[in-house]
Amino acid sequence: MDTHFLPVLVGPTAVGKTELSIRLAEALGAEILSADSMQIYKYMDIGTAKPTPAERRGIPHHLLDLVTPDQPFSVAEYQKSFQSVEKAVRARNRIPLVTGGTGLYIRAVTRQFRIPAPPADPQLRKELQERLEQEGNQRLHDELRRVDPAAAQRIHVNDGRRIIRALEVFIGSGKPFSTWLEDAQQPINSGTVMIGLNRDRNELYQRIDLRVEQMLRRGLLDEVKMLLDRGYSPELTSMQGLGYKELVPVIQGTVSLEDAVELLKRRTRNYAKRQLTWFRSEPVVWFELKDNEEDLTVQKILSFLEGKSRYLGE
Repeated sequence: MDTHFLPVLVGPTAVGKTELSIRLAEALGAEILSADSMQIYKYMDIGTAKPTPAERRGIPHHLLDLVTPDQPFSVAEYQKSFQSVEKAVRARNRIPLVTGGTGLYIRAVTRQFRIPAPPADPQLRKELQERLEQEGNQRLHDELRRVDPAAAQRIHVNDGRRIIRALEVFIGSGKPFSTWLEDAQQPINSGTVMIGLNRDRNELYQRIDLRVEQMLRRGLLDEVKMLLDRGYSPELTSMQGLGYKELVPVIQGTVSLEDAVELLKRRTRNYAKRQLTWFRSEPVVWFELKDNEEDLTVQKILSFLEGKSRYLGE
């Protein structure tokens, strides 16, 4: 298969991307490049569903554990890291298989994506950060909704870092952040083939609930406690990730574990819906996954990729 070919495997959380990506990588002789905005953080393994060394089965995985939880990490930094790793993988005559569920990361590496301007304004950002801490996320998110409804719809109210960035861009340029994003988007790169995995909605939700329960059995609560004990603030962007923000109040004694788990399951289902909405706006070829039919799905995807590779290589 042409090594300039770029297969990209996307889909909602808990759909089964990890296992299927490893099976595809084994068949293709590929290395996996993660496109997950939470798996970039060190020490955050269980809550991010980072594949364990045993689960990776010897397949090289890249773009994991890039920064500590208190280090900022932008889409531009991810794009730069990806390009460096992709070049190294191709130099080994291996295929880079992109796998993940963070839509903006995937868009940044599958298109000639120019990161939105203007550049950061440290003083303005400091002022907005102080306002966020004093007034709360909801207040600034409401302000963003007034000046840039499209960006507010795209950015979750708990994502303080991106709320600040969107307001910073609007205040600094007079132009909504969402229009910078539209200007930055280019047609998908030649050679890129996007494969989507989905399941029956009820089955997906059952898998989400099961994954949450498995994470707790594996020690997610202890992982969150370890992060807090290391001094990582619950207000950090990293600690706003699913599984972390819900369990911090349990450790603080303000919420019961049972209530936190139900909230986590509900929020994860909602996140899966948002992922599907995002990827349905992309040129994705979808494959339906069913229990006990994974082998068949792998073969279908491999046949599809082989055909696309030959076509693109002509």
